[in-house]
Amino acid sequence: MSKSFDLQFGYLELVSGGTRQHDVSKLKSRLVEQGLSAESFRDHLKVFEWGMPPHSGCGLGFDRLMMVLLGLNNIREAVLYPRDTTRISP
Repeated sequence: MSKSFDLQFGYLELVSGGTRQHDVSKLKSRLVEQGLSAESFRDHLKVFEWGMPPHSGCGLGFDRLMMVLLGLNNIREAVLYPRDTTRISP
């Protein structure tokens, strides 16, 4: 089950968000189900062991929004320093 949402503009996802898992035991069991070691995530899980309240959030794809608002055909035209396989630094 997912408590999440996506705001779409046609085929393009502009915003994605949802409620995050805050129960450390569920997080650990999911890691095991995925074949991952909880020890590898020790620092991340520490905060949840101290007590994490229920929380949620969302993220805006600003470059995608600018692409839509400006009527651009390619996301690279909206990104200040676009990356690809031949360019990984500005």
